[in-house]
Amino acid sequence: MVAPSAAATSLTSPLPPDSPLPPARLVSLDAYRGLVMFLMAAELMHLSAVASHFPGQAVWAWLGQQAEHVEWAGCHLHDLIQPSFSFMVGVALPFSLAGRLARGDSPARLWWHACWRGLMLVLLGVFLRSIDRPQTYWTFEDTLSQIGLGYPLLFALALARERTRWISLAAILLGYWALFAVWPSPGPDTDLTARNVPAQWAHSFGGFAAHWNLNTNPAWAFDRWFLNLFPRENPFVGSGGGYSTLSFIPTLGTMLLGLFAGQALCDSRHTGSTRSRWAVVGRLTLAGLAALVAGWALERLGVCPVVKKIWTPSWVLFSGGWCFLFMASFYAVADVLGWRRLFFPLVVIGMNSIAMYVLVHTTGDFWSRALTTHGVDRAFQALGDGLAPMWRGAVILLILWSILFWMWRRRLFIKI
Repeated sequence: MVAPSAAATSLTSPLPPDSPLPPARLVSLDAYRGLVMFLMAAELMHLSAVASHFPGQAVWAWLGQQAEHVEWAGCHLHDLIQPSFSFMVGVALPFSLAGRLARGDSPARLWWHACWRGLMLVLLGVFLRSIDRPQTYWTFEDTLSQIGLGYPLLFALALARERTRWISLAAILLGYWALFAVWPSPGPDTDLTARNVPAQWAHSFGGFAAHWNLNTNPAWAFDRWFLNLFPRENPFVGSGGGYSTLSFIPTLGTMLLGLFAGQALCDSRHTGSTRSRWAVVGRLTLAGLAALVAGWALERLGVCPVVKKIWTPSWVLFSGGWCFLFMASFYAVADVLGWRRLFFPLVVIGMNSIAMYVLVHTTGDFWSRALTTHGVDRAFQALGDGLAPMWRGAVILLILWSILFWMWRRRLFIKI
């Protein structure tokens, strides 16, 4: 479907005629979405592999570290991609809902669209995970699938009262925590390698935190039953990364945090004053700091570790805190101060985030092979073997951005 992307209602006045950005947009949301998609696409630059060619150099070591996921507990910049994308779904929903209501859409039509969108996101995630496999790879850990599973529930909560949303968030976090906390840990004689846990896995917790270890938890148990209901090449015994279908439940918590932020941003447009917008920036910042501290404290107190791969409740709060801070920063600069031109390259990506997501997953290898076939790789090698993967990835990113820019010029926006 070709349509304007989410958040088509702006909190700011129209742009001047010579601005490269369209009017009636929440530019900060497009810019934030563009940054997240850029970080996702930057995997093509293989910065962690490049960094290994420069041992002892602190800058390269940091770049390489932040460009990949943590093994289990903790957080790198790369780990914030999925929660940011989920958070922004919640931010955009009040604007999307307001626009559809203004067009006169009936409740039945609104619900049909929400359920259809959720289903399409789930199936698109399955499709992308199945690329280069001999048969459909039924798994629901992909970012799109996780969002799709929770989207109809998020839509229902968007129609509910604020009190209901807060109760729902508390129920999600406490309920999911309790599910793991009461699940019995495996005995010392359990063969964890039969659950796809690496033999030399060095990231297992001890004590109470052991309830959140790799492939020893209720989310793993559910998938060992559920995923084997689908046709598979081999029986599912456990995800190598610990990812699970049930993570869509705490992911809904992340989307709910975004919904709170989006509602605050949407409400402030009715006043139109700069003072009210700065007040929203302050509220988002305070919410971000509070969530960060809460998530960190839960881990430090031994209540619940911060683990992105199984989306622990403490991860919902910790990563959600960062999302609030990112949203507040982009909103302050782009939509309050009005410095929108700074973000134009990111906005081009953000307005076609689904297109970027699909292009990276379907054409990245094609462009890499094409650059090798046509001799461009030799130029990269001339700049140094260690840096060649980074330059190759940078050129592919430029190609993909050019495709999105072409689509932007023609007002072609892919939306599910």
